[in-house]
Amino acid sequence: MATFDDISIDISVVLGKTTMPVHQLLRMGRGAVIDLDVAEEDDVSIYANKTLVAKGQVVLLGDKIGVSITEVLLRAPEVRPMRTDGPL
Repeated sequence: MATFDDISIDISVVLGKTTMPVHQLLRMGRGAVIDLDVAEEDDVSIYANKTLVAKGQVVLLGDKIGVSITEVLLRAPEVRPMRTDGPL
């Protein structure tokens, strides 16, 4: 019998986005700064398996960085992934 301990989910947090030519990206070196389209107080986007599931705020936890979830995004049943019938 499968348990939730056996399920892997890829979690990604997007701080912001930008567009730049490839040649500009290739010229960047260590310490280069990429300007993003967000402000410090803006929420970050949290994805589970490439699906947007929540919004959050970046927090400092000692010498580590974390994300505090501020909003869980609910989706209507018609846009949820189809459930496969199988043993639970």
